[in-house]
Amino acid sequence: MTDNVTIIKLTAAETAEKIASGELTAVQVTEAHLARIEAVDEKVHAFLHVDREGALAQARAVDEKRERGEKLGPLAGVPLALKDIFTTEGIPTTVGSKILEGWIPPYDATLTKRLKAADVVILGKTNMDEFAMGSSTENSAYGPTGNPWDLTRIPGGSGGGSSAALAAHMAPLAIGTDTGGSIRQPAAVTGTVGVKPTYGAVSRYGMVAFSSSLDQGGPCARTVLDAALLHEVIAGHDPLDSTSIDAPVPAVVEAARNGSVEGMRVGVVKQFRGEGYQAGVIQRFDESVALLKELGAEIVELDCPSFDLALSAYYLIAPSECSSNLARFDGLRYGRRTGDDGTHSAEEVTSLTRAEGFGPEVKRRIMLGTYALSSGYYDAYYGSAQKVRTLITRDFEKAFEQVDVIVSPTTPTTAFPIGERADDPMAMYLADLCTIPTNLAGNAAMSLPCGLAPEDNLPVGLQIIAPALKDDRLYKVGAAVEAAFVERWGHPLLEEAPSL
Repeated sequence: MTDNVTIIKLTAAETAEKIASGELTAVQVTEAHLARIEAVDEKVHAFLHVDREGALAQARAVDEKRERGEKLGPLAGVPLALKDIFTTEGIPTTVGSKILEGWIPPYDATLTKRLKAADVVILGKTNMDEFAMGSSTENSAYGPTGNPWDLTRIPGGSGGGSSAALAAHMAPLAIGTDTGGSIRQPAAVTGTVGVKPTYGAVSRYGMVAFSSSLDQGGPCARTVLDAALLHEVIAGHDPLDSTSIDAPVPAVVEAARNGSVEGMRVGVVKQFRGEGYQAGVIQRFDESVALLKELGAEIVELDCPSFDLALSAYYLIAPSECSSNLARFDGLRYGRRTGDDGTHSAEEVTSLTRAEGFGPEVKRRIMLGTYALSSGYYDAYYGSAQKVRTLITRDFEKAFEQVDVIVSPTTPTTAFPIGERADDPMAMYLADLCTIPTNLAGNAAMSLPCGLAPEDNLPVGLQIIAPALKDDRLYKVGAAVEAAFVERWGHPLLEEAPSL
């Protein structure tokens, strides 16, 4: 019999194969991961809710299908950690906020439905920055998550719970959302793989909105192939989402199985380095570029001047959309209600509820966004930011006339200590320096490990950016890079969970 330690170290692809062949049962696999959660999550705090009974019921259903001789899907029986921003019928969805504490949604998000239809076993809901607003998972109303590489450091944000669950071997798959880098940034600092698909490629129906023109759900995993397998499960047109793209899902699994950069043109943007970048991050990035050249890629230097304005534009557009989206949390329809004792008006109840239910970062962004949208300031702030967004999109279009993909560091630094930037919002926002342009343009992007920074021995992420609807290029390049790294240096996350 395969022991639990061996099971939790398997990739998702290996796990699915063993379940389909009968070498392992889905219940065995699920129990092994639930035991791992019980053993280490008190230290990591990756999960906000563990659905033990629900997960085991899903696993039993998979085993029964196999016993009946039914064909199992490519991820049937594989456990997954779901970011607590997607609605799950009968299971709490808090979005990391006190304002939705205890809320049980009456329906599943489209993404949740697709996971269940594919027989993926949902272990529970992961911790996150409140309403996905943050770069460190320190803004969760339920406390921070630790980075399994060093529990005193952040696991990235806003989806730090999902990335930490992967790095701590509590799940082989996870789901995140990416508004300004919240899939890729956690992947980078935890040594995992995270993909932001093309905007509109994965349905947002049932995903609690932060910034509607930027938000995008996507796959998180420990290998490029695992991410591709999950990508194919969750992507595809959804008539319930008006921003959903009605186009075929690119052949991402095929690309991941046949990774190569031979003859590809790879762009390096000069704006993605300089002041604020950690020396070890730049060192590992330069080594990755050299590796790509060695593997047969042509390296092209690019100048995208509008990228320098991306951070400023993002922090006007995202808060503006958030101030509109979060207006629905009024204490009257659902969620927390404060002050409803017969002595307060409806307006006062709304004010008291928001004051108590929203955390400091959410309040900061609502105020900033409301100001940017107010009469007399709209054109100067929000309108100007949208013009910059257009310039950034044009810079990408020009770049992709010269190259097939663009590479950069995913984050300027490795994981920083918990609390280090808590009182400095601007320093916190700089963590998304390399990831934000992609969200503004709607392109596809991936982060994958490219080694450890020599000064602190913490993971560094390599970002790959592809044009919209060319998500398969991410997996083609990512698989080639991953294979070369594993051949030369091994993959530490597949061997043992660091610091646990």
